[in-house]
Amino acid sequence: MAMQDTLTTTGKEMRTHKRLPAEVNILFVLIGIALVFEILGWIFQGQSFLASIDRLKIMILQVSVIGIIAVGVTQVIISGGIDLSSGSVVGAVAMFAMSFAQVSTYARAVYPGLTDLPAIVPILLGLGFGGLIGLINGSLIAYTRIPPFIATLGTMVTARGFAKWYTKGQPVSFPTDGFAFIGKGMMPVVIFIAVAVIFHVAMRYTRYGKFTYAIGANQQAARVSGINVERHLIKVYMVAAMLAALAGMVVAARGQTAQAGMGLAYELDAIAMAVIGGVSLTGGRGSIIGTAIGMIIFGVIISGFTFLRLDAYYQEMIKGVIIVAAVVADVYRQKNRKKT
Repeated sequence: MAMQDTLTTTGKEMRTHKRLPAEVNILFVLIGIALVFEILGWIFQGQSFLASIDRLKIMILQVSVIGIIAVGVTQVIISGGIDLSSGSVVGAVAMFAMSFAQVSTYARAVYPGLTDLPAIVPILLGLGFGGLIGLINGSLIAYTRIPPFIATLGTMVTARGFAKWYTKGQPVSFPTDGFAFIGKGMMPVVIFIAVAVIFHVAMRYTRYGKFTYAIGANQQAARVSGINVERHLIKVYMVAAMLAALAGMVVAARGQTAQAGMGLAYELDAIAMAVIGGVSLTGGRGSIIGTAIGMIIFGVIISGFTFLRLDAYYQEMIKGVIIVAAVVADVYRQKNRKKT
């Protein structure tokens, strides 16, 4: 009997040691999806999907802005929460920050006396506004015990309403060259990489990351171990909202204009990137690297559908199926971990 127990334990240890990191498995999924589109490209279009550098650059550029949001959303989900307000924060902050980034030669400036300001001023104001929204989200969740879904849903509606009210639905255009720079060329990609590296380090090597994982894994145990759960949750939601604010400013700078409808459904795409990247919706598991790979998978899927000239409504349906499949896969991963 003792020998059997020993063999069982040894078998479990061997399975644990043989299990590849989640990021490696996700990377294999990325490679597999890319190869599928490459094969389909030759079959239906008579050309290579992966050979076009321009197509790949456009694809990365398209998803990098949502990738910035996804980095923040990843931290929220790891902490055991959810943030539905990210897309509305994009629109609200884009309108707000752009109104302080306009050139003096524009006759319809929102604040005629506050034009031609250094780019750092609207950027800091935008980040501060995003931080305030995150403070509201985090405080509602931490101190009133409102479920994150409801709290951030309310913020989503309120922030979108603010974006429409702020300039009575009128777009805000003509930014200064300094502000427009953050959206030029491949700058959105550079900003995403910088954000991803910073928060990969923060989540893996600092107390901020350790506390976030601990709260997501077991909030009560984290509280007993001495973590100020309420204060830390506020930090996590503030970080997420500030990253959404940064994404909003990048989008506005890239398009040279801000509109109230900007960022619509960005929060869903960001959540999808995180889930596809292996972040567990039950909290306590996931990584920024996984989310980055999930972002690329998301981009490859969208770019591949466009390359194959698949109608937009088919794209939406298939994208929904992929998201559900990723969640189902996460459920099975959790069950297998409990068995081992």
